[in-house]
Amino acid sequence: MSFNLIDEPWQDVRPVDGGPALSVGLRDAILRAHEFADLVVELPTQKPALLRQVLLPVVVDALRDVVDAEVWARVMSAGRFEGDAADRIGRYLDEHRELFDLFHPVDPFAQVAGLRTAKDETKGAALLVATASSGNNVPLFATRTEGDPLRLSPAQAARWLLHTHCWDTAAIKTGVVGDPQAKAGKTTGNPTGPLGQFATVTPGGRNLFDTLMLNVPTGHTLLSDDLPQWRRRAISGRVDETLSVATPEWRTRAPRGYLDLWTWQSRRIRLVPEETGTGMSVSRVLIAAGDRMNRTPDFEPHTSWRTEATGRTKKSTGVTTERPRRLQPGVAAWRGMEALLETDRRDRTVGTRTDGLRPSTLLRQLRTDKQLPDGYSLRVELTGIAYGTQSAVIDDVMADAIPLPVAALQPGQVRGALLEAADQADTLARAVNTLSADIRRAAGAEPIPWDKGQRPGEILLHALDPLVRRLLSDLRPLGDDFEAVEERMLLWENAAREQALMAADTVAAAAPPGTFNGRTIRKDGKDRTFRQAGAEKSFRSCLKGTLTRAAEAAEAARAERAEAAETTDEPVPEAV
Repeated sequence: MSFNLIDEPWQDVRPVDGGPALSVGLRDAILRAHEFADLVVELPTQKPALLRQVLLPVVVDALRDVVDAEVWARVMSAGRFEGDAADRIGRYLDEHRELFDLFHPVDPFAQVAGLRTAKDETKGAALLVATASSGNNVPLFATRTEGDPLRLSPAQAARWLLHTHCWDTAAIKTGVVGDPQAKAGKTTGNPTGPLGQFATVTPGGRNLFDTLMLNVPTGHTLLSDDLPQWRRRAISGRVDETLSVATPEWRTRAPRGYLDLWTWQSRRIRLVPEETGTGMSVSRVLIAAGDRMNRTPDFEPHTSWRTEATGRTKKSTGVTTERPRRLQPGVAAWRGMEALLETDRRDRTVGTRTDGLRPSTLLRQLRTDKQLPDGYSLRVELTGIAYGTQSAVIDDVMADAIPLPVAALQPGQVRGALLEAADQADTLARAVNTLSADIRRAAGAEPIPWDKGQRPGEILLHALDPLVRRLLSDLRPLGDDFEAVEERMLLWENAAREQALMAADTVAAAAPPGTFNGRTIRKDGKDRTFRQAGAEKSFRSCLKGTLTRAAEAAEAARAERAEAAETTDEPVPEAV
């Protein structure tokens, strides 16, 4: 049996000029990348897995000098892989052709040939599929049960194989013959796949070629022993010496570089193909323990970081540590804008005991080394998985994508506007929540707990979401045109003000009559009287102080009406 990923159609892509999705092999996916708008995937988390496990490492290993900023710029400016670059990629794929065969008898792609348990047991192919019922991982709205056999086509099996190496659940894995660390037929202490440790931040471009190039880190030299997994398949010698992924043995170690990191084999896997009346399929698999990282390396390019002080005493030296950031379920990507853009807050963490944020390596390089034009159609995609009990089950798959103005990657007007808008949205949500809490206290009830029920601030953020995304798109072509940016910010503030007032009206309309008289409550050691009128006054004061452009525009409009009324003796309406 054979299914070679280089030429067999297994990756779905969307053509640039529209039309139905196409299935292509690895060679076409790379050499014709400029013809495709993007990858088409079954689950958002498949996209970073496909990019990291096969597409990016092929490009970088074939064009090892592409990590030099000048070489990168030349390839990028061509708009496609052509000439020498295309020839080198083609020769690379021809030279390593056998290593990309999914069912090769000796070197199956991303697997271990002959992997077996002591009793020659295998499990259903659903174990590969994150959305399928398998063991303790039972999706709430699954259309099938673990008892229903799942047959994967070779193309599906390839995609889910790579997804498993990146995102697999943690906990106990099957013990296999040849794994000296397996005990009683199992291996314990397995972490999740490496991408399960953080939220992936993936820049995307105008087409798949641009996306590939935007995800190539530059400004470094590849080490001679930094190789993708298909070039580390020695079957003799100790794992410690060869770093082989072709045997059941595994170890805990640090990645040697980007190629090693991207193609990390976090599991030892064997697909069991079979011939059916409709062709080859995979219905049985074996998944065992694989290599473990000491920690997410600080050169990981697809995550942003949270910087934390290691000590907070007077004797502290102010040393800081960094850990990758995760996504929060239900939180839009734009609300984490500060983590996507390098801000002054990061600078203040150096040599101090202050926490801060650091954006991803790739986004930093788009600002410093790669110098994209201001009007470039850049987008940022964020994906993550929320794991359940002991990270042994998948609770939620999170994904979001936002247009990001290139000018925001540089200190200036656009960056300040985006950070301000995100902060304004959060402030308005808190103001509506405070209004709700104060009115509930005035009625003799307790505020809605932050972790139970749905607070009105979350409803407001949902209403503001399309407005912020529209602002992101509107700012993209403006560069640092101060007047144009201020004009868009005024439009945003007016629209945000309208939504906030609607949310406040909904809260006030539900208040019982007793809230007008209010109640006196002892809070924080002091007696405080809560009334609806006072709560609404505080809310409007916050609204005015937050959306200053809209407030100034409203005041200017009121002044114009007053001036006009003086000539007509008409009464001047009060500002809302």
